Amino acid sequence: MSSEWISVASSDAGQFEAYISHPPTGRGPGLLVVQEIFGVNEHIRAVADQYAADGYVVIAPDVFWRQAPRIELGYTAEGFEKGLALLAGLEIHRTGSDLQRAVEAVRHFDSCTGLVGSVGFCMGGLLSYVAAARAGVDTAVCYYGGGIHNHLDLATDISCPVLFHFAAKDSYIPSAAVESVRKTFSGRDNVRVITHPDVDHGFNCWQRPSWHQPTAARARGQTLVHLSETLV
Repeated sequence: MSSEWISVASSDAGQFEAYISHPPTGRGPGLLVVQEIFGVNEHIRAVADQYAADGYVVIAPDVFWRQAPRIELGYTAEGFEKGLALLAGLEIHRTGSDLQRAVEAVRHFDSCTGLVGSVGFCMGGLLSYVAAARAGVDTAVCYYGGGIHNHLDLATDISCPVLFHFAAKDSYIPSAAVESVRKTFSGRDNVRVITHPDVDHGFNCWQRPSWHQPTAARARGQTLVHLSETLV
């Protein structure tokens, strides 16, 4: 397994970098991994490497490139404050265009079989949802995506399979927001909304106090099943 950073052309004449992790077999489906507000940091690169080890050609684009290229923040009060400020300056639809360019980039790799999915966490969970509507992914997974309930107008543009992971005790996403997502997608056979009991926001990140190993392992298994069934 190997990794590298590449440059991707944006739709508005810019360039942004993306972390690439290659599968050990050298070939597989593509997977867009979308960062939290903390950047493409050590944790997100490790997550990308995990999915590469599972056989995916992974691309993790630098979402904050217009404001703070290649920024890496820690899971501290200071890092959280800086990340929230960057999030406040993010333009969702322009970022959706960046994600589309990242998807196109990985899809054209010789090592990619052609199909591309997305997995995102926190802010990235919202952006994985946006990718399902705007970036041409073939399937999507959204971990505790804050703000999805504010963009449910995009649901009509989503036809690919989607898996939503939420935390029952999420201190950032109210249960009413989760229920609005569930209601919007009710009746769609290719959409699943899972609320994990007794855990908080960020349960997948082993560098955060809210990490919960059994839930992280279970959700990862559910994610891998979802990807294996939809990227074929």
